[in-house]
Amino acid sequence: MISNFPTPRSARKYANCGSIFDAPRLKSELATVEQKISDPSVWADAARSQPLMRERKRLETLIADDAELARRSDDIDAYFELAREGENTEPDLTREIPALVEFADALESKTMLSSDTDPLNAIVTVHPGAGGTESQDWAEMLMRMYIRWAERQGFKVEINEIQDGDEAGIKSATFTITGDFAFGLLSGETGVHRLVRISPFDSAKRRHTSFASVFVSPEIDDTIVIDIKPEDLRIDTYRSGGKGGQHVNTTDSAVRITHIPTGLVTGCQNERSQHKNKDRAMKMMRSKLYEYELDKKKAISRKLEDSKLDIKFGSQIRSYVLQPYRMAKDLRTRVEVGDVDKVLDGALEPFIRGYLRMRREGGIPAPIADDED
Repeated sequence: MISNFPTPRSARKYANCGSIFDAPRLKSELATVEQKISDPSVWADAARSQPLMRERKRLETLIADDAELARRSDDIDAYFELAREGENTEPDLTREIPALVEFADALESKTMLSSDTDPLNAIVTVHPGAGGTESQDWAEMLMRMYIRWAERQGFKVEINEIQDGDEAGIKSATFTITGDFAFGLLSGETGVHRLVRISPFDSAKRRHTSFASVFVSPEIDDTIVIDIKPEDLRIDTYRSGGKGGQHVNTTDSAVRITHIPTGLVTGCQNERSQHKNKDRAMKMMRSKLYEYELDKKKAISRKLEDSKLDIKFGSQIRSYVLQPYRMAKDLRTRVEVGDVDKVLDGALEPFIRGYLRMRREGGIPAPIADDED
């Protein structure tokens, strides 16, 4: 009976986020990018071609997502229409509505990734806390959880460094997850993770609490490409002052360049030629922007380092309880999942969405107190 399902209007609400894609605007932007890519001179300069190729891929993905949302929503509407005509479409609706919800939730996560580092690959480091074999085994479980999550996303995983535990588990591991927005999706995983279970290493079958830390950082290329857009520059000419000869003092040969997005300013008036002064000012501007980008990278590193927490009780961001009940609970976002085995097998989407929503709404609060189980 179709009364057990949402109405077409309420079912369509899951596709309403499609409006954020603004397909006509995206198609117009894609056409502009395609026009730039068609210029043969672009391919001679990797600094120009690579960003354009990335932008084309991004726009094509958004347009395809918008079309897929519309298709799925229209299919559900069609099933409801057939049901009104007496057709048995309950199996189709049982399949299609949850699939649409899952698809829309995944797209919602993408729309909340707006930081400069969100599109980058993720470097994940896992360390066990105190507790020897018990914590080392937990650290390996966490590593497997993130690898399984990456596989579910179609991402590539490369183990950079791993140190095996004395009896089981790992003492440390670092691995790179390569894929679109890998860092943005995993950025909320940095912190201490707590496991409560009956220890498989305790012959008395007692309950143990273990801790392990996860640290996620963006993979930032050491090569800094200074791409200065002409529209970002304001170039002013003025009459040079001081000594330098009659020609310098009586012509507008001096040049001042302002980089509007950053407010950086350079100027040169040493040469008689305005063209030479402009070239020198541009070289100084590139140098200043290079230092500016280096400072931004250092700031990112400092911020990430500051986010590290001690590996102990009271600083955890998430608990995974296997005994006496079964639940995974994020202590910042209050997201809870009863199927903890599924979470440990890589189903992190509810926690990722919860963190991104909280970040979008104004920041992440400190973890709430969690009773020791």
